[in-house]
Amino acid sequence: MGFLSSDVFDYRLMGLRDAMGRKGLDAVILFGADSEFYTNWIVDVAVWERPIAVVIPREGEIFAVLHSLSTNHFRFARERNSTWLQDVEFYYEHRREGARLYDGFHDHVADRLRARGLDGARFGHDGAVGHMQKILASLGSGQMAPVDADLRALRLVKHPEELALMREAADISDWLQDRYRENIRPGRLIQELDLEMQRQAIVEGARRFPGQNCEWRIYTLRGDHSASPHGNGAQTGAAIQEGDGLVNILIPRLNGCTVENERIWFCGRPNAEQEKAFHVAVEAQEAAISVMRPGNPVCEIDITARRVIEGAGYGENILHRTGHGVGMRGHEYPADTAFNARPLMANEVFSAEPGIYIWGLGGFRMDDTVVVGDTPEVLTKAPKDLASQTVL
Repeated sequence: MGFLSSDVFDYRLMGLRDAMGRKGLDAVILFGADSEFYTNWIVDVAVWERPIAVVIPREGEIFAVLHSLSTNHFRFARERNSTWLQDVEFYYEHRREGARLYDGFHDHVADRLRARGLDGARFGHDGAVGHMQKILASLGSGQMAPVDADLRALRLVKHPEELALMREAADISDWLQDRYRENIRPGRLIQELDLEMQRQAIVEGARRFPGQNCEWRIYTLRGDHSASPHGNGAQTGAAIQEGDGLVNILIPRLNGCTVENERIWFCGRPNAEQEKAFHVAVEAQEAAISVMRPGNPVCEIDITARRVIEGAGYGENILHRTGHGVGMRGHEYPADTAFNARPLMANEVFSAEPGIYIWGLGGFRMDDTVVVGDTPEVLTKAPKDLASQTVL
């Protein structure tokens, strides 16, 4: 599949420019790392520390002011033709003949806007009010309006190329779930297991996606520690014990598209309480997936899963909503899925991860990445039956 093509850029740009027209905006300025949605360039700096500005005019080519640290990182992207951004200027945080410096970032952006005839324009922005105020002060004219909600909405429905990348990411994550089955054993350090899974994921990623960008977030929760959805915060030295339930979290990001894949594992035969919670978690997740169809309210996903869990007597053991949007990041919009009553749209992508968390026993959470459709498409296909998830 490779990196996203210019067809995706055109699709995203058309949506944003339609929104600009409705809101009477002349340009949108993006200051956050999510500006890569319109550049296909993975931001390599912390933008709170080294700000960037990507400007998307309603007419004309997009342009940017970036930090000099990104000079060669951006050059690599341009040479392999994986970025949609061509018109770039850099500023510096060290003295350099004729260079624009860090303390002149906002003036630099203002000068670039002025050169494009955008002084006095009406700008949308991604919530960075402080940056916009300083740029407008430098311009001496213009207006600003937040468009972060519009930007989020434009990320909901995925382009076919995004879905194709997500299928590839899901497939390698399923492959890695099989490697977990081979590597779970009593006495093994949790962090060492995670590093081994990271190693195998990297090697397999290099085989499948040479010259591309495949990043991983991998971690495992063991035994009673997994009663906290993200672990107990003190994993160092924790080792798998016979009888432990485990929850593993695999989140690959392939060329800017992410999926989540999580499974419940047992090291040895589960006891009756573990087995019951396991089956309820799977049933709740399958119920949630079944309602991921266009026209159903977003909140129906959570309501349906919660109904199963509460019916089994585990209502007090729910600590979070059933899922969230998935896309550029593992956690994508919408984030308010338990309270959002708008209708689902075809080709939105959600995680399906209802959880049951029992103090002293552990957590029980399966997570699949699902495309909304008349028949919901489950991208992550690793087994979820008790026999498959039990390592003897």
